[in-house]
Amino acid sequence: MKKIIVLGGTGFVGTHVCEKLVRGGWQVTVPTRRASNAKAVMHLPGLTVQELDVHNEAALAHVAAGHDALVNLVAILHGTQAAFEHVHVALPQKIAHACLAAGVGQVVHVSALGADSLQPTLAPSMYLRTKGEGEAVLVQAAMGGSAGDVAQAGFDLSILRPSVIFGEGDKFLNLFAKLQQVLPMLPLAGAAARFQPVWVQDVATAVVRCLAGASAQSSPRVIEAFGPEVFTLKELVQVSAQLSGVGGGMGRLVIPLPAWAGRLQATLMGMAPGEPLMSVDNLDSMKVDNVASGKQPGLDSLGITASALRPIAKQYLGRC
Repeated sequence: MKKIIVLGGTGFVGTHVCEKLVRGGWQVTVPTRRASNAKAVMHLPGLTVQELDVHNEAALAHVAAGHDALVNLVAILHGTQAAFEHVHVALPQKIAHACLAAGVGQVVHVSALGADSLQPTLAPSMYLRTKGEGEAVLVQAAMGGSAGDVAQAGFDLSILRPSVIFGEGDKFLNLFAKLQQVLPMLPLAGAAARFQPVWVQDVATAVVRCLAGASAQSSPRVIEAFGPEVFTLKELVQVSAQLSGVGGGMGRLVIPLPAWAGRLQATLMGMAPGEPLMSVDNLDSMKVDNVASGKQPGLDSLGITASALRPIAKQYLGRC
C-alpha cells in the first residue's frame, strides 16, 4: 500500500484529493497546524492527521520519512512579496530537502496556469512569479540537482498547472453569485480577462493519476489542467447569476471598469481588513490569459475528459 503525504489536504482541492486517495486504498497523512482544521477529512479510513507546521523543515523531514510520495497543494492568492516567497518558494525548497533526505520517490506539485519555471521573472504578478520560482526549485531537485549543499538523486516530479478551479464550496462562482444577491450592480475590474475554469474533481483525479503513473511523459513533467470552455471574467459573473437565479436568472448590471478605475478598486479592496475580494496583484495576474498555452499536455494526457462548467455549477449555485 502506497503511503502519501498531502500538504494542503484540509483545503478546497485537498479534501477531494484525500477522498480519492483513500477510496483508491492509499494510506494518507495530512499535516496541519491544528487538527480542528481537518474536520472534513479526519473521518476518512486510512487517513492520519498530524499536527505540525509544514514550514518547519525539520518537522517536515520527519513526517516525510517512510512515505512513498508527497502532494503539495499549499498556496496563497493574496499577500506581500515576502508572504508569496514564504509559501510558493521557500516551502518547495523545504519539500525538496525533505523528500531527498527521506527518500520520497515521487512529488506532485499543484502550481497555476501562467507560471513558468524557465522564465519566472517575466510573469506580471508576485503570485505567478513565485509560482514559477517554486516550480524551478522542484525541477532542479527532481533532476538530481542540489536542493542543499550536496547533489543527490532526484525524484519523479509532476507539476499540474490548473486554471481557476470551480466546484461546490469554491470561493469564485459562489462569491460572484452572493455578491449579486446583495448589490444592485457590480463594477468589475479585469472584466475582459480570460479563464478556462476546471472542475475540482478533475484536478483531484489528475493528482491521483499522476501518482499512479498515468502520464507517458518523462519526469519532470508539466500538465495543464483546464476545462473545455473559455470565459471572460464578466461572462463568469453573468453565468454565476444565471445559474443561481439572481434577478430571475438575469443577474445584475455588470459594469466593466477602465484600467485606472479597476486598479483603484483593487487597491481599496486590498486595504480593507480580512482577505480581499481582489488585490492589485490579482489584477496583475489577469494581464496573462488564464487559458491553455498549447505548449503542454492537458488532462486528456491522463485519460481525463474535462467537465463543462454550467451543468456542474448549476447543481450547487442553485442552492446559494
